[in-house]
Amino acid sequence: MPHFRYMIQVSPPAMSELADLVAIVDHLRGPDGCPWDRSQTLSSIRPYLLEECYEVLDAIDAGRIDLLREELGDLLFMVVFLARMCQEAPEPFGLDEVARGIAHKMVERHPHVFAGDAEPDHEDPGSIDAWEARKSRDPKKQRRSRLDGVPRSLPALLRAHRQGEKAAATGFDWPDRHGVLDKVKEELAELEAAVERGDAAAVEHEYGDVLMAMATLGRHVGATPEEALRAANDRFANRFGHMEDMARARALDLSELDPDAQEALWQAAKRREGRARSR
Repeated sequence: MPHFRYMIQVSPPAMSELADLVAIVDHLRGPDGCPWDRSQTLSSIRPYLLEECYEVLDAIDAGRIDLLREELGDLLFMVVFLARMCQEAPEPFGLDEVARGIAHKMVERHPHVFAGDAEPDHEDPGSIDAWEARKSRDPKKQRRSRLDGVPRSLPALLRAHRQGEKAAATGFDWPDRHGVLDKVKEELAELEAAVERGDAAAVEHEYGDVLMAMATLGRHVGATPEEALRAANDRFANRFGHMEDMARARALDLSELDPDAQEALWQAAKRREGRARSR
């Protein structure tokens, strides 16, 4: 991987606003700062970081650009806050080192953009395979396994998707979606057999294999499993809410309806959803 110099121009106002945020975080963590902020550790701040990430995703899903600006600000605060805490670590670093490191990494990972270097082993230098190949050549990223770079703390379906991408970059993958569909059917049959046996441990094992196969299928048909399931959750919540609305409008208690009556409300909710989409 060649090394080269680069320069990125940043407007003074942008730098000034970021410097203001850094100064605010410094004060919050300082002797006269906020007791709550001063008491936080890298471990204690973890759930708040995760929450801010998901709020950014919610704003994106809602198509709310105004809300996205606010949520990105909250996430940026968490990044600056974490970097400030790391200045107090045994091997300290700060936001400057973080920014310098990621800037250098992005330039080195895009030689086809910044250095004009061709990569004959990849037809598409912007593909995920080319990206993974560059990562594997990075001496700082030398790991026992390519999968070591996938965080265990990721949501399980997303982790399955990312592990599949990384394994596929080595050529370990199904050739097409038809092979994956056959694997899904095979895993479903094994799950059904485990259920029939009443073997709880085997059911959990085979159920996990089904979900893994489905995550692989998503990659082959261009659907990220985490996003697909999030959308399915939203559809279910909307339809179930319509069921409840219709039951209330008829002075009915949803929990007291028999399965056929509940199914009728569900189908009516689906039809209402379809009409709303067509408008």
